[in-house]
Amino acid sequence: MAKPRSGYRGVDPQVEAEIARLRELMPASGRMLVEITPQPQQLEVITAAFPYPWRWGLRPVAINFSLWPKLSRPQRDLLFLRMVAWLLQVQWFKADWFQALTLVGVAGTGFELLQQDPVGVLVAGGLTAVAARQLWRDFRSPQRELDADQEAIAVAQRRGYRLAEAAEYLGAAIETSAALGGRPHLTATELMRLQNLKAIRANATTAKP
Repeated sequence: MAKPRSGYRGVDPQVEAEIARLRELMPASGRMLVEITPQPQQLEVITAAFPYPWRWGLRPVAINFSLWPKLSRPQRDLLFLRMVAWLLQVQWFKADWFQALTLVGVAGTGFELLQQDPVGVLVAGGLTAVAARQLWRDFRSPQRELDADQEAIAVAQRRGYRLAEAAEYLGAAIETSAALGGRPHLTATELMRLQNLKAIRANATTAKP
């Protein structure tokens, strides 16, 4: 087992060891950007705040380690990998059309402000708002939720899980973590994800020789 990070000294040794294990489970990109933080006060098993562009530094994943052991280890693995995948897919400064448009709009707004041109400021500000709104809608779209599930399953497969079982464990983790968090019903997005995971499992089982 990997040595626990010195930054977690003072927490329960079992929690420290689990944090070290989860860090090893992550892809390399996750280890550079994601920080695991114990949060015994939170009601949910695992949470992460949306990584807005003005939030610099590591992206924290908060885990209630009192509830965490109530999931099976495979469920914990898939639930954690899925949260990491969700965080990593938000890349504000990746060079695509809307992100480039947003940056151009921000730069243009600043330039027009320096020039004291109210019409230019209005136009550039409008351009920025439209592009930023599209980015926001894209990052929060249902497809992003499904993509994060797919990426978590792909990483789990590289860690030794089979496709069908990874989809099954993630689906079970969604339902179990909701119950542990005191939620009697799943959200519409969670139900959509469960349906997609069932389809993945069914397709993987059918594809077996």
